[in-house]
Amino acid sequence: MKTVDHSQSIEFGNAATYRIVVKGALTEASRSRFAGMRIEQSGSGTEVPRTTLVGRVMDQGALRGVLDTLYGLHLPVISVENCGDFEKEEP
Repeated sequence: MKTVDHSQSIEFGNAATYRIVVKGALTEASRSRFAGMRIEQSGSGTEVPRTTLVGRVMDQGALRGVLDTLYGLHLPVISVENCGDFEKEEP
């Protein structure tokens, strides 16, 4: 089995836009911890809610801070996606 090393293409010090999906919902009070990020919640009724956070993160240290905050709020992370060095505008 061939192993591919992508470590050369990963930048740890650059800003990028991330999309983070967690299981659960943020309270109004906890939303303030993610200032500058777009927050959307999905799921209703008997579905377990999912919250999506999209926003610019300055570097890997700041990303770690966001993930640590979500961990402290007991919200399991479903996915983290690097959307590139700019935030795409949705129509």
